[in-house]
Amino acid sequence: MHNQGIGPWVSRRRDRSLGDIAITFRDERIRYEELADRITRLANALSDRGVRAGDRVAYLGNNHPSFLETLFATATLGAIFVPLNTRLAAPEVEFALEDSGSTTLVLHEDLRDLARAGSWPTGVVRRIVVDGPADSAVEQYDAVLASGDLTARDEPVTLDDPAIILYTSGTTGHPKGAVLTHGNITWNCFNALVDYGVTVNERVLLISPLFHVAALSMGALPVLLQGGAVILHEKFDPGAVLATIESERITMLSGVPTTFQMLQEHPAWDSTDISSLEHLTCGGSTMPERMLQAYEERGLAFSCGYGMTETAPGATAMPPRASLAKMGSSGVPHFFTDVKIVDDQGRTVAPGEVGEIWVKGPNVIREYWRRPEATAAAFVDGWFRSGDLGHVDEDGYIFISDRIKDMIISGGENIYSAEVEGRIMEIPEIAAVALIGIPDPKWGEVPLAIVALKPGETLEADAVTRHLSGRLARYKIPKQVVFVDELPRTASGKVRKADLRTRFADELASR
Repeated sequence: MHNQGIGPWVSRRRDRSLGDIAITFRDERIRYEELADRITRLANALSDRGVRAGDRVAYLGNNHPSFLETLFATATLGAIFVPLNTRLAAPEVEFALEDSGSTTLVLHEDLRDLARAGSWPTGVVRRIVVDGPADSAVEQYDAVLASGDLTARDEPVTLDDPAIILYTSGTTGHPKGAVLTHGNITWNCFNALVDYGVTVNERVLLISPLFHVAALSMGALPVLLQGGAVILHEKFDPGAVLATIESERITMLSGVPTTFQMLQEHPAWDSTDISSLEHLTCGGSTMPERMLQAYEERGLAFSCGYGMTETAPGATAMPPRASLAKMGSSGVPHFFTDVKIVDDQGRTVAPGEVGEIWVKGPNVIREYWRRPEATAAAFVDGWFRSGDLGHVDEDGYIFISDRIKDMIISGGENIYSAEVEGRIMEIPEIAAVALIGIPDPKWGEVPLAIVALKPGETLEADAVTRHLSGRLARYKIPKQVVFVDELPRTASGKVRKADLRTRFADELASR
């Protein structure tokens, strides 16, 4: 066995799970042996088109079997998979493709225009479209797959080799590519198997996008590793989710607080049979007490967790039995992961004392793609500096208290203020801007831009949003823009965002 990575997982499952359903999508049910053949054909087809070990293969599309097929086929070749957020604007797609050096792009028909605009200025030389027709510059996915033969491949791949590059919003305004190795992904799956009790009988419904590491690495991959079934929804629709839970006897469901709130508030919530559910996992932000209680009334408890792309993504997990007793906590470190809270000298702090969260383990990345300076700054003696603040209680449960990086989490999407502020500062009338998150009943929080204009200048709020439209993903664009004479600053000139959060959260909530 030369390939020790994730590529051969499905083919090794063939005999163990013969006849079992691997993926359900729309009205299609794909068995493990069928999925294994499709992955082998696609790997050979990509190889025939010049994809080699170390090459980057990007994917731009919503949840679809082709996402997983492309991932496993790419890994089979020892190439590197680059999933792209479908909500990005064309310049952001272009940046990720150019930075990663992707030469192949698999895209969905409904994103053809975005893919065209984002990929033409880059080094992408081959494009393959899913659910759409071929043209002079794009091949059709099913035709490409059918062109590959069933010759088994066993390329030399180790656990230390890169498998996926996932782009995270950058604190300096430019996204960074977190390089997940085959080992990072494998050990993260082991954490999920141990702490969530994933079994061969698992039926996971994926309602979050696979291009987010949580849905992929905490949902799809551990379930496929165990031989369970993955049910894919292209987009989140609460009514469709509840119907699927009942009809497909779903056992595992992952999401962010917003999605679980929308399920609980749907008219069909009380009448839906959800008795099959066993595992509810939630990340992105803290689950409100009223939501915990609403699910407890239906006999369900959450395993809320904390993590990030750089930890593949699991760092901590909440034992469901403690979800109410330790409400507000993100749980304890995953089984194969270490977490500690340190002061500004890197010394472990006492229980209850706030410090920075550091994470270490085989699931933690070693590097950012072609960013040696960012890599060096992120690690201390093998510990990854999360940039988040928290504390641990006497029982070892971790609580997140703040984010050093001024990241906003809106509906499970990460928004870094520096990136948005940089774009806003392109507007010549603006002297300064600060982006903060303000509470929102649906999305948890949404971005608010606080703008100071240059003397004598005037500007309408919608001029800011118009400038950002097409330059940034829609979820990053401020939901409101307010103007102030000047921004509050520290003696060193840094904007006091804590003051702004207090002022505007209270002020806007009262409107």
